[in-house]
Amino acid sequence: MKVVIIDDEPKARKLLKILIEENCQKVTTVFTAEDLLSGVQIIKAEQPQIVFLDIEMPEHSGLEIFDFLEETHRNFEIIFTTAYSEYAIKAFELSAVDYLLKPLRLDKLSDAIDKAIINIGKSHINIKLDELQKSLKSSNFKKIALPVADGIKFVNFDDIILLKADGMYTKVHVQDASELLISKPLKHFEELLDTIPMFYRPHRSYLINLKYIKEYYKKDGGYIIMDNDETVSVSKDKKEEFLTIVQNIG
Repeated sequence: MKVVIIDDEPKARKLLKILIEENCQKVTTVFTAEDLLSGVQIIKAEQPQIVFLDIEMPEHSGLEIFDFLEETHRNFEIIFTTAYSEYAIKAFELSAVDYLLKPLRLDKLSDAIDKAIINIGKSHINIKLDELQKSLKSSNFKKIALPVADGIKFVNFDDIILLKADGMYTKVHVQDASELLISKPLKHFEELLDTIPMFYRPHRSYLINLKYIKEYYKKDGGYIIMDNDETVSVSKDKKEEFLTIVQNIG
């Protein structure tokens, strides 16, 4: 398996190359480039399976890579290497784009490569990268990437009514009356949406969008009726907090 590293920092390139060569047996060849255009030429010539790509480089950002590659040369996985702030990292997570934070950690590197190998040819990186660029340019992230059977569906936060736990999966109910089954646990979405104030977890099985609450009933321990008529229980330990929140909505 071939890997290309594109990074303008010589030390960063050297360290990543050593880490890959010494710890990733599935990788047979590692190529390096000091800028995006040089990296693009290597990609065209060598057709790698994985590209490690720095974002902040002189002349051209790593995010511009597909501006220089025809569709026929885009059949590889990208793992971004970045020193971006925590705020910008949220954009990566919401866009479902793989990344490694600098300074690099070996355990994270191995996990990223294993994940990339599984996703080669089926992760729809073009769509993800486009959404990532939009998010990084905006000060307000508005969409989340949901991996579905035939690709990636980007859904506006405002269109999500609720998320319901289904074992290690999550059912996402959206405003167009569709229900998406996502191969991620509810905990994943709770962590991903923790900075979005409209989402609240009233029960271990539900994460709801507060704007879609239709009614609340105190009987039977307390439960919510959402706009799509889904019934959501409220845990005893969340009842007081929930009532305080809804009384202050608007």
